Amino acid sequence: MRKRTLLWSSALLATALLGAAAVYGPELVAGYRFMNALDRHYASYEANGGAWPQPQDTCALCHGVRGQPENAQYPALAGQPAAYLQAQLQAFAQGKRHSPQMQPLAADLGDARIQALAEYFARQTPRITDTPAPDDALQARGQASVAARACSACHGAQLSGSEIGPRLAGQGQAYLLEQLQAFKQGRRTDPTGAMNATVSLIPDDELQALAHYLAGLEPTAR
Repeated sequence: MRKRTLLWSSALLATALLGAAAVYGPELVAGYRFMNALDRHYASYEANGGAWPQPQDTCALCHGVRGQPENAQYPALAGQPAAYLQAQLQAFAQGKRHSPQMQPLAADLGDARIQALAEYFARQTPRITDTPAPDDALQARGQASVAARACSACHGAQLSGSEIGPRLAGQGQAYLLEQLQAFKQGRRTDPTGAMNATVSLIPDDELQALAHYLAGLEPTAR
């Protein structure tokens, strides 16, 4: 009798376990997969930029995760040459380049932190920030302007940046146009004077074509 009761109890327990597995099993498996994915994410995060919290996380509000913004009004930092990023942060910190947002932030960074941030963003994979509405006429004029102005001499063959010039390919169209106009109007200056001299000769409608063409250009990792 006791043996029969034990067998019945075991059968009932097995049935209950199978029922629980059928109900909760998929959720448990999903939870396990989620935790594994989270572990992989944080392992990649720390391998890429160090232990949490990382100083570059504060840049994500404007410049996006890993320096790739979703808002075309902000510059993409991902894939920019480290020397260029370092020079710009130092210019903001020293008041040589003006921005009500960036100047106080950069002023709080020491040289070591500036270098670390520049190297971090330089090794991130760049991509197009926004895709402008197709306009064949603007595209053709912008491409011709790039060739005529020899932009690749400073900005690299793919316009993805070089040792002496920043990445233009894939930057947001609104940001590109704003910076080109700033150089033309003298609100932003190039230490070498090359950008101010070049852009001062370009009509405003050609600047729009340049911004349109460059925004749609796929950047390449350096």
